[in-house]
Amino acid sequence: VQLVESGGGLVQPGGSLRLSCAASGSIFRINAMGWYRQAPGKQRVLVAVMPSGGSTNYADSVKGRFTISRDNAKNTVYLQMNSLKPEDTAVYYCNVEAKSHASGPLYAYWGQGTQVTISS
Repeated sequence: VQLVESGGGLVQPGGSLRLSCAASGSIFRINAMGWYRQAPGKQRVLVAVMPSGGSTNYADSVKGRFTISRDNAKNTVYLQMNSLKPEDTAVYYCNVEAKSHASGPLYAYWGQGTQVTISS
């Protein structure tokens, strides 16, 4: 399973960005899809996650500003980020839990990361 991210960039505070992450390859089933971020000198932390069923979960710092969604037909997860703040600056990674085969294990796959910089 390969993940390709897109949509990062440089925006001013208060601006918006939309990240995308498309999964491809041998995919039998995808469970949860989510986004993490890692700021310089800090650990990678959860931003938002959307299970295949059930409610989404957001970090408190992004609630009300970020929205996660997924298109199961395209094996793609999105992160709409509004009202961006300088503290949102980080490398954003998508994470997908998937099985390559019916009898295979569930793995967590990571995207390559996309830089998001919020600065005036």
